Amino acid sequence: MLPAPRPDLNANTLEYETIPLVKPTGFREYDARWLFGQEINLLGVQALGLGLGTLIREMGREPRIVVGHDFRSYSTSIKQALSVGLMTAGIEVNDIGLALSPVAYFAQFALDIPCVAMVTASHNENGWTGVKMGAARPLTFGPDEMGRLKEIVLSGAGKAAPGGAYAFIEGMRERYIDDLANGVAFKRKMKVVAACGNGTAGAYAPETLSRMGLDVIPMDADLDHTFPKYNPNPEDMQMLHAMQDAVREHGADVALGFDGDGDRCGVVDDEGEEIFADKIGVLIARDLSARHPGAQFVVDVKSTGLFMTDPELQANGAKTEYWKTGHSYIKRKSHEMGAIAGFEKSGHFFFNEPLGRGYDDGLVAAIALLQMLDHNPDKKLSDLRKSLPKTWQSPTMSPHCPDEEKYAVVDKVVETIVARGDAGGTVIGQPIRDIVTVNGVRITAEDGTWGLVRASSNKPELVVVVESPTSEENMKAMFAELDAVLSEHPQVGAYNQKI
Repeated sequence: MLPAPRPDLNANTLEYETIPLVKPTGFREYDARWLFGQEINLLGVQALGLGLGTLIREMGREPRIVVGHDFRSYSTSIKQALSVGLMTAGIEVNDIGLALSPVAYFAQFALDIPCVAMVTASHNENGWTGVKMGAARPLTFGPDEMGRLKEIVLSGAGKAAPGGAYAFIEGMRERYIDDLANGVAFKRKMKVVAACGNGTAGAYAPETLSRMGLDVIPMDADLDHTFPKYNPNPEDMQMLHAMQDAVREHGADVALGFDGDGDRCGVVDDEGEEIFADKIGVLIARDLSARHPGAQFVVDVKSTGLFMTDPELQANGAKTEYWKTGHSYIKRKSHEMGAIAGFEKSGHFFFNEPLGRGYDDGLVAAIALLQMLDHNPDKKLSDLRKSLPKTWQSPTMSPHCPDEEKYAVVDKVVETIVARGDAGGTVIGQPIRDIVTVNGVRITAEDGTWGLVRASSNKPELVVVVESPTSEENMKAMFAELDAVLSEHPQVGAYNQKI
C-alpha cells in the first residue's frame, strides 16, 4: 500500500518519488483541483484513486466507474495514475479516453455504470488538474462526499480490495454525437460560430452542430494543449473578443463558446454583443415556460434578479429558486425539485426531461438556445436580448484570497452584512429588502439593486457580482459598499477586473 500522503514535498527529491503529495486545499466543495507537480504528484493522484474507490465501496455502490480525460499534455498520465488507485480498491475502470465532461456523464447512462471520475481542470489555466466525481448519476459529489474523500485520502485510509479491472471503451465520442444530433433539425437556416479555444470541445462541437444542418464556422477548433491564443473559458475576455470578431466577420447569427471540458457555453449575439449566461437563462426560461406553463427553474445566487421579475416569466407562471453557486449544487437542486432546467451565471446549464438527463452539457445548452431561435423565426438573438428589461450588471469579479483563508473571510463579511440588516441599516442609501446567506451573502436594496460576495469553489479567490435594475450609478454604488467591507480584510488582494 502507498504511504499516507504529505502536503509538503519538494520535486526532484527521493521523497517526491516515493511518497504521495496531496495538498489538502485541492479538495473543493464539489470537485478537486490542484496545480500538478506543485500540489499533487502522480503518487498523490494514485492515492486519490484508491481513496475514491474506497469511498465508492463504503457508499455501497456497484464497483464500476467511467473515467475520461481532457486535452492537456499531462491528463493521460493523471488518468492512468487515478485508474491504478481505483483498480487497487477493487473497482472496474471503464476508460472512454479523451472526452468532454458531459461525455463521461453520458457514458454513465450509455454503459449503465453508476460512478464517474473525469480528469479535468475545466477552464483553469494550464498547470492545473483535477477530477469531477460522482456515484449516483446524474449527480456529482457535494461537500459531504468530498469531505469524506478528503478524510480517507489524507489519512491514508484507502483500502485495497479484489476485483479491480480495466477496459478501454471505444466509440463513445460517436455515440455521444449521435445521441445529441439524431432527431434534431431546424427549420430556420442559421450560421453558427463554434468557438473551442483549442480545447477538447474542438473534437466535438463543430461536428455535432454540423450534423444538425447548421452552417458552422469552427473557430480555434484544432486541438492544441498549449492553448496558444487564450484559455478556453467563455467568461475570459480574450475569448469573448475573438467570438465577437468572428460574428462580425462572418455575419453569423450567434457565436457559441465552449470551455475546456465542454460543460459550459458562452454566447455572443448577431450584433457581436456578449450575453451573460444568466440572461441567456432568462431567454431560454421564457421559451420553455411558454411551452411548459408553471415550469420550475433553479438558478445560482450570482444570477440576475430578472428570474423573479421578468413579465414574461411571471405571465407563464414560471417559478424560480435561487441556490448555491456550483455545478454540483445546481444539478442536485434541479434534480431534487424536478426543475425543467437549472442555470448558473458561469455558463453551466442543466436540463432535465424532455431536453436532457440532468447533467451540465454545453452542447445541450447550445441546442436549447438554437431551438429558442427556431421558435422565433422573425427575431434575431439581438432582438430577444433587447426585449429583456434593462439591468446594469457587472462581470464576475474575483479578488485574490488564499484558499486557507477565503471561507473565514466570507464568514466575517456575512456577519457584518447580516448585522447591518438586523440593526435596520441601509445599503446604497436605501432600506435593505432582503439578505440571502445560502452561499456567501447576497444583499438587495429596496429598488432591486443587489450585490454578492462568496468564496470561489475552484480558485484562491472571492467572487463579487453586482446588478441594478435602475441605474449604472446604483450598480457602482453597490460595488463600492461591498468593496469597503472587503477592504477591512487584508487577506483580500487585487481584483481580476473592476467595474
